[in-house]
Amino acid sequence: MVQTANPAAPEGKAPPTNKIGMTLADYKGSPSTLCDGCGHDAITSQIIKAFWELSIEPHQVAKLSGIGCSSKTPAYFLSKAHGFNAVHGRMPSIATGAHMANSKLILVGVSGDGDTASIGLGQFGHLIRRNVPIVYIVENNGVYGLTKGQFSATADVGSKLKDGTVNRQTAIDLCGLAIELGCGFVARSFAGDPRQLVALIKAALAHQGTAVIDVISPCVTFNNHEGSTKSYKHAKEVDQPLHEIGFIPFYEQITVDYEPGEVRDVQMHDGSHLRLKKLGEDYDPYGRFNALQMLDKSHKEGSLLTGLLFIDEQLQSFTRWQDLVDEPLATLSEKQVRPSKEALDEIMASLM
Repeated sequence: MVQTANPAAPEGKAPPTNKIGMTLADYKGSPSTLCDGCGHDAITSQIIKAFWELSIEPHQVAKLSGIGCSSKTPAYFLSKAHGFNAVHGRMPSIATGAHMANSKLILVGVSGDGDTASIGLGQFGHLIRRNVPIVYIVENNGVYGLTKGQFSATADVGSKLKDGTVNRQTAIDLCGLAIELGCGFVARSFAGDPRQLVALIKAALAHQGTAVIDVISPCVTFNNHEGSTKSYKHAKEVDQPLHEIGFIPFYEQITVDYEPGEVRDVQMHDGSHLRLKKLGEDYDPYGRFNALQMLDKSHKEGSLLTGLLFIDEQLQSFTRWQDLVDEPLATLSEKQVRPSKEALDEIMASLM
C-alpha cells in the first residue's frame, strides 16, 4: 500500500505533494454539475485520490464514457488527461481502439447501469472477453437519471419508483455477469465507502486486464426514497462489505466505518435503510464459484456484498495475445508498419 501525507494542508502551509510533486488539486477537473449529494461525485473524489496516491501523471491517462449522468463524471477529474465521450453504450469499442493505438495509455472507463446493462450490454461482454486493460467503473443507481428516473436493468425485483410503480423484472447483477464471462478482476463497492473504494481503484489500476468495479451510487433525485433498493438508507441496511464500507447521504456527506465481516444498517435522510456487509478477511477472492455462491447468498439475504469479489492474475490480457508493441502505433515509422515482401510472400504461401 502506498503511504501518503494527508491531502488536506494545514492553514498557511503549502498543500502536500505526491512522489512526482503534484498536489491533489492537480488531479481535479471541472466543477460538478450533478445534483447535490449525488453518489457519482463521491466516486469522483475517490478516483482523484487514488490517482494522486499512486503518483500517476494525468497525461498518461485516457478517460472514456458513454451517455448518462455517470458519463459526465470524467469531466470532473484529471483535467489534463485525454478524454472521449462516446455514443450510448459504445464506450468499450472506443476503449479497445484507444488501447490498440497506444497501449501505454492507462484507460479509465466510467459508465452507468443503463449505459452498461442495457444498450451497452453486448459491448460490455466483448470487452471482458477480449480482456482489454481498462478500469471499468459502473456508477450504479438503478435508474435512468437523464430521462427522469425510469427503472434500469439493474433495478431489483420489488423496488419502487417515486410514483409507487413496482419493478417486476429480474435485475442484472453486473458482478455476477462479469465473473461468468471470465473477467479477471471483479469488485463491488458503495459510493459512501471512501477507504474501500480508493483501495479497489488502486488495485484495479495495478491489474493487467479488464477490471470491473460496480459501485452502488444512489440517485438523490429519483431513487433515494422509501422502497428503493439503491437508496442510501437501503444500501446501508443490506451492505455486506468484503473489506470495509462508508456512506454519503442525501445533501451531506456521512461516512460509516466498520470492520470486515460486519453488517451495518445505515438510515437515510428519507427514513429508508441500506444494509451493508463487508467480506471478511478470510474471504478468498481467487475462487470463481465461491464468488458466485457468495453473490447468490447475499441476494437471498437481501444484503449488498462489497469488496474484491474475484481476481484471476493469470488471465492473459488483450495486449499480450494480440502481440501489441509497446510503442504507440501513431509513432511507428512506415518501415515498421509495412510488411516486407518476404513476409507477404510467406502469408500468401500459407493460404494456398
